Amino acid sequence: MTSSTVVDFRSREVESQSIGKGDDRVVVCFPFIGDYVGGSHLSALGLIRNLPRSRFLPLVVLHDTDGPVADLFRREGIEFEAAPVSNRLERAGARNGAAAVNVVRTLPALVRFLRARNTAIVHTNDGRTHLVWGLAARFAGLKHLWHHRGDPSSFGLRRIAPWLPSRVVAVSRFASPRPGLFSAADKCSVVHSPFDITKLLGVEREDARSKVIAEVGCPPDTRLIGYVGTLVDRKRPLLFVEALAALRRREPEIRFAGLFLGNALNGLDAAARARAEALGVGECIHFMGFRHPGEPWIAALDALLVTAVKEPLGRTLIEAMLLGTPVIAADSGGNPEVVVDGETGMLVRPDDPDEFARACSDLFNNAAYRDHIVETARAEARSRFSIERHVLAITAVYDELVGMGASPSPAGLGAA
Repeated sequence: MTSSTVVDFRSREVESQSIGKGDDRVVVCFPFIGDYVGGSHLSALGLIRNLPRSRFLPLVVLHDTDGPVADLFRREGIEFEAAPVSNRLERAGARNGAAAVNVVRTLPALVRFLRARNTAIVHTNDGRTHLVWGLAARFAGLKHLWHHRGDPSSFGLRRIAPWLPSRVVAVSRFASPRPGLFSAADKCSVVHSPFDITKLLGVEREDARSKVIAEVGCPPDTRLIGYVGTLVDRKRPLLFVEALAALRRREPEIRFAGLFLGNALNGLDAAARARAEALGVGECIHFMGFRHPGEPWIAALDALLVTAVKEPLGRTLIEAMLLGTPVIAADSGGNPEVVVDGETGMLVRPDDPDEFARACSDLFNNAAYRDHIVETARAEARSRFSIERHVLAITAVYDELVGMGASPSPAGLGAA
């Protein structure tokens, strides 16, 4: 996309999101870097789309207006504007003097931006925006909601969240800050991520399966086993390969295909491919990349393997439950908060490929057991993870923040 297109697009956004006199709606700013798409963006998208417009006006801001998040939001009809500064912190970047200077020099422009748009709340959704936009909110005298979707041992949650944001929301009990003398635990609440239940329940599994079988090019009786998510160390993509190799040893007569549905970081796709070749299952592994919408792909699976450890609460786990795809998950992180072993899915010992293979074997060889898990999981997910329930919980936090009054701000920064 050319720069002129971005300028035109942004001007439409600014006009459409301006607040006129007498408009008492609460402006909530959702800033994103935009160079990477993950579950946090899909969850935030669901919230932004369903906020009651009679009370709240979302202001979506991207640092990268040509990146994958911009593409996603355009496809989904979510309006956004470009951030007033172009620089951004790099993913997993060093916390050093240069990074601190980078943050400080963005603050005046961000503060002016927030004030000019009558922002009341800044709602951040990942580590980089937590710090940069959280500081801007503080200096602008605004409320800041830190939405934590990561590891509870992260530096930001332990060292920054106790003093920077007004409130913290975590996606699971596991992801919540631990109590202590210096902790954000007393201002944190758990709000599960939102899911469009009607949309998910409308996906036709057989049709989805036929299309995936055709695209992969495997026989109709092939068992489709999926890894859904970015290929990063914590999600254990190599363990997924090892689990399939263990299944081959355990059930040599079962024909299966292992599908990686997600983009890779740090060369882990090449590492997973090499591991598969070394274990003799290279012909069974297929790298499909990031797919949107992902629901038909998850619905096509005979089993979703959640090999990740210390996963706060993965979106794909809940989506699979709603779509009727059995889940086999590591007994780690937030997974046990959703999966009841033998009832709504199967929990196995983390980092044990043989345990994942055993669970696959039990699932594929017992249709009654599989059907019980599918129906129980779907009912449980429908009752706990609706968009309506999520929006009610988040807007209750917004109401609390607005009722707290203006936050004190350091003088001078961002002044006209």
